[in-house]
Amino acid sequence: MHQSAHDPPPRVLHVTQPVDGGVARVVVQLVRAQLTAGAHPVVACPDGPLTTTLRELGAEVRHWPATRSPGPVLARETRSLARLIDDVRPELVHAHSAKAGLAGRLAVRGRIPTVFQPHAWSFEAVAGTTAALALSWERLGSRWAHRTVCVSEAERERGVRAGIAGHWAVVPNGVDPEVFRPAAVTTVRATLPPAVQDTAPLVVCVGRLCPQKGQDVLLRAWPEVVRRVPGARLALVGDGPDREELAAGAPESVVFAGAVTDTVPWYQAADVVVLPSRWEGMALAPLEAMACGRPVVLTDVDGARESLPAELAPRCLVPPGDPAALAASLSDLLSDPPLRESLGHQGRRHVLAAHDVRHTAEAVGEVYRELLGDAWPAARVAPTEYRESIHS
Repeated sequence: MHQSAHDPPPRVLHVTQPVDGGVARVVVQLVRAQLTAGAHPVVACPDGPLTTTLRELGAEVRHWPATRSPGPVLARETRSLARLIDDVRPELVHAHSAKAGLAGRLAVRGRIPTVFQPHAWSFEAVAGTTAALALSWERLGSRWAHRTVCVSEAERERGVRAGIAGHWAVVPNGVDPEVFRPAAVTTVRATLPPAVQDTAPLVVCVGRLCPQKGQDVLLRAWPEVVRRVPGARLALVGDGPDREELAAGAPESVVFAGAVTDTVPWYQAADVVVLPSRWEGMALAPLEAMACGRPVVLTDVDGARESLPAELAPRCLVPPGDPAALAASLSDLLSDPPLRESLGHQGRRHVLAAHDVRHTAEAVGEVYRELLGDAWPAARVAPTEYRESIHS
């Protein structure tokens, strides 16, 4: 199937439930790349910050009134999505995350080439009967995905071990190194809230305030960090359902920055960036931090090792749910400026080589071409000074 100069550009319909943080940034990255490549991406999603950003890019956005989680309204949401798909008539549907993956595959049932991207498995986010139901659905729904795109080999292996059959593709997450780039710490801190403008050692955690991201474990580790590195400060950048509970027990050395329109200066201002997640597919925050030349401390969950250069893993990975190990790693880095500088340089080089968003866009384009043939154009991302405007 070849596209001639007179053919209309191919349409891909991206489908997503309410999302923020990494998933929203991935959708924005793909849409920008596909617009640049001459395709016609359409996004079906609820109203929110994501829709504003997409429209600023010039993308077509269709309102899909979906909630974040499955529930009694799923049947109505699926029917609504089916009508929307009939109206858009895309050549391919790309469903992001569990809820949209569920509704999207139910609405299409294989009639149109369908790509499902879990962005971390749904059955890891829940327990008991709910986890069993989520896993049963993923096993069933795999028959209606022509490709299941995982962001790490570990995520794919987790799906295979769980008994999910599929036509797999692994496309590591990427970031734009022209946006996420090093800067002088003192200069950047002057632009941030007064609580972090001084020269005190600063740890930054960017992510939604929710159980997945593990900020509660970080707060349990924090008193030991302050004991070993007096004056250290911790900035939690992001918002979410756990904010009130986390803030209630947090000491004065912890700053709750809330949702921000631009995470870049927070990474640039950090001495160390930490992400204590309980589960991931491959988190974007560590890649963004490394692109800014900052050392990272991560929990050893799916995708973490694959996001790091091999030589950084011993210094930068700790077991999930282990406050003592987390405190020790953070304290060691805060106490060793030359090591931080070395790790930051190594991380930046690794992102440039392995996690440039242009590579990600090209790899997703290859997945589409496997399904659509030459009708899908080559995916390219032009260098840009674009600043992300999705809440983290």
